[in-house]
This record gives sequence, structure tokens and C-alpha cells, in this order.
Amino acid sequence: MQPYFTRFYGNASSLSSFGVEAKQALEQARETIARLMGAKATELVFTGSATEANNLALKGHAFKEGKSKCHIAISEIEHSSILNTARWLETQGVRVTFLPVDKYGLLKIAQLEEALKKQVTLVSVVHGNNEIGSIQPIEIITNICHKYGALFHTDAVQSFGKLPIDVNKMNIDLMTINAHKMYGPKGVGALYLNRDNAELDPLIHGGGHEFGLRAGTQNVPGIVGFGKAVELRRNEMQGEEHVLTKLRDALIKGVLELKDTYLNGHPSKRLPNNANFRFSYIEGEALVLDLDGAGIATSSGSACSSMAREASHVLLAIGLKQEEARGSLRFSLGKYNNEEDIDYILQVLPEIVKRLRSMSPLQPKAETAQTSA
Repeated sequence: MQPYFTRFYGNASSLSSFGVEAKQALEQARETIARLMGAKATELVFTGSATEANNLALKGHAFKEGKSKCHIAISEIEHSSILNTARWLETQGVRVTFLPVDKYGLLKIAQLEEALKKQVTLVSVVHGNNEIGSIQPIEIITNICHKYGALFHTDAVQSFGKLPIDVNKMNIDLMTINAHKMYGPKGVGALYLNRDNAELDPLIHGGGHEFGLRAGTQNVPGIVGFGKAVELRRNEMQGEEHVLTKLRDALIKGVLELKDTYLNGHPSKRLPNNANFRFSYIEGEALVLDLDGAGIATSSGSACSSMAREASHVLLAIGLKQEEARGSLRFSLGKYNNEEDIDYILQVLPEIVKRLRSMSPLQPKAETAQTSA
């Protein structure tokens, strides 16, 4: 990225030699990213974030379709950038259906079919959930959507670069990705758009950049970094998936040995780097702070809404009670973690859990032993 902050500082839309250099780098990155998902480079629209890409997918579809004709269906466990976009569209007169999930966070297919019978025009279902890690059966879902004439969008931010994704094989019409979930720079995302099936209206109007779908001077250094991250992922992904799955399963096995501790999400159909637990009688925020003090970074919900006071909508959607949702904790593993890290977590965590439970007003009081006179 560094040369594109300094030596090759041209605007990719300029006809000057400086602009041509920037444009070549941008298009090379577009080609690299598209190749990893089996798409054409012209089907990839760069944005400033995955949140923007999700907004473009839903709002762009609604504006193109017409608010009175548009009917969007989303799962109850979508990222907040999908959930809140859909809620806003409802206030603008767009019909929105919220699709239920089972206790593992997997979409209920029968309810999807029932919804599709009511002239749904776009379905959006997250591929790998950002909180509980459950992976949806995308090919099954897309085939059902297309059977009823609906387009399909997926937020693949958590899975792209970690799991193989072929947009053609999986029949995906629109897909959101970003750079920083695969060790690339923050502040750059993209939307895959199958131009044979889907059309969108832009959210941002201006000079017609990004095929007329996202006006504004492109973030060339960020896009170059995105392309490099994808290039590295291509070589690392398969081996890393095996390693992370092994570490994840070791972590799950060790944590579940603690009394009154449970796994959230599907036990096997989950992202290789994700482990989400609920600890009875403890507030998740307290666990986050104590673990952070021990050098272990965790989350009690989505990183995008971890300061919110409400319990996670994802955990409530899979049937947890408020107190169970508030007592949940997510561990996210990465390429730099190893077995020693898992051992350290399993060494530190039990004492923290024991101490917090001893102070918790939610902890059931042990019955006083009866002694005979």
C-alpha cells in the first residue's frame, strides 16, 4: 500500500500518467479479489466498508424495484447494518419480513418458503454469523429463492477469505465482503453484483465511479491492500482453516468442562475461528474486562455494537433468555494463535469464572447443611 500513499498518488479516474498508474493498481486488485470468489472483475463494486455495501444491496434494490413493489426478507440474526437498514426501509414503505432461525442460528427453511410465496423480491441471509459463527446452507437457500423469483444477497464478511466461496456454484446474486476481516486495511469493502440477474440504484451520486454505482474518488491504497490481503488468503486459507478448526474445537472442549457453561451456535457448522459460550450467573461484560486484564481479548457481542446496553438480538433470536444472552462471550481465533494460547485461556478462565460467580447475585445459594443435635 505504501507507494500508493506517496509515489503513485494519482486519482484513478484521471487521464494523466499518475491516474493511469493508480487505475492499473485498482483494477489489478479488483481482478484478484473477483478471482477468489469466481466472479468477473466487472461484477465487483468497491465501497468504503461492508456496512456501506450492505446498505447499497438493500436500499439499491428497493430504490430500483420501487418501494411499493419491493418486499425484502432478512434473517433475525443479521448484522446490524442489514437489520437497521431493513428497519429504515420499513419506515419508507418497503415491506420487510423477518425470517426465524432455530436454536443453532440456522434459517428455518419451511418459513423461508412460506415467506417467498408472498412475492419477496430480495432475501438477505448472513453466510457465517459474526457472533455465534453458525454457517448457513447457502446453496439450498439460493435455489429456493430463485425458484420463487427472488434475488439472494449474503453478508459474507466473516466467511470470505476463511472458507471457499464460489458465487456461481452457490448461485449468489449479491454478496458483501470487506478487507479487515482477512487482515487487510480498515475502511474498504466491496459488493459483488451478478449483473445478469440484479440491478441497483446508487446511494451516492456524483462522477459515476465504480460502474455508476458508487460515486467518489476511490481509496486506491486501501483497495491495493484489499487485493494483497486476498492474494495472501488464497495461499493460506485451506491450511489455516484446518489449524483454526483444531484450535477452536480444543477451546470448546476445554471451556465446556466448566460447570453451567454452554456453547452458542452450531457445534460443527460454524466458522473455523469462532467459539461463543454462555456462562450462567455471570455478566459477559465482566468476563470481557477480567480476561482483557489477563491479556485475552474477547467480546460480549458484535464488535459493531458492543457498547449497546441491550442484549444481543442474535442470542435472543436463537431462544436465549435475557440473562443468558448477557452472560455470553465470543472468542475469535486468528492466524497468529496457537496451542499455547488455548492452554493459557483454559488456565486463566476457570479462576475468573469462579471468582465472578462467587460475587454474583444470580448464583444460587448453596443449601446449608443440616446438622443433628
